[in-house]
Amino acid sequence: MTNTATVALVGDRSPNVLSHTRVPLLLEALAERDRLVLDAYWISSRDAEADGAVRGFDAVWVLPGSPYRSEAGVLAAVRTAREEGTPFLGTCGGFQHALLEFARNVCGLTGVGHAENDPDATDPLIEPLACSLVGHEAAVTIEPGSLAESVIGSARTVERYFCAYGPSRHLDTLRAHGLRFSGHDQDGHVRIAELPGHPFFLASLFQPELSGDGSHPHPMVRALARAAVEHAAAGAVRPA
Repeated sequence: MTNTATVALVGDRSPNVLSHTRVPLLLEALAERDRLVLDAYWISSRDAEADGAVRGFDAVWVLPGSPYRSEAGVLAAVRTAREEGTPFLGTCGGFQHALLEFARNVCGLTGVGHAENDPDATDPLIEPLACSLVGHEAAVTIEPGSLAESVIGSARTVERYFCAYGPSRHLDTLRAHGLRFSGHDQDGHVRIAELPGHPFFLASLFQPELSGDGSHPHPMVRALARAAVEHAAAGAVRPA
């Protein structure tokens, strides 16, 4: 039996972004290996500004490729997925903007910014990393009992990065409002975030789509696909 769901791939698609070129391979592998068929639609950051741009999809995946052409569009996509209980995955830039959206719209930190989008921001939530992670691999320790642990199936993982920005401040405020930081590097810096109580909301600074050669989807990608299929099934049986 094949399970099918729709997924919005949010980002400014480019052949020069490796994670974007991996997506077709991952979708093919999910269908062949796991019988999880994702009907995927790319939605540019500017198109995501439109009201309801990602509404009706079974999952939303905000992919790397920042700076996005429209910060507002990406934040709108994250907010829709968060508020409407749509399975969500944010990787690299998607992680950064998931935190930014939560800070502004849940925590009331309306003045926080992203230093890559706004180098002159007076209160940047996302700042340049002390050491760039572009092209690096590093270990991530995962908190017991977290969604991340249940998905990855281990208390430790080694992941690939291609980023130079990350969260630096207001993290206690984000925690106090319900966001859980469930993965950290060896120095204690946040690398995974999730939202307890949401059907599936997971974000990582690393890029799980770069795991291996694309023929064996990372557990986080498979988990998003499963959550999307469950969302689609629930919608199919929902009374009119």
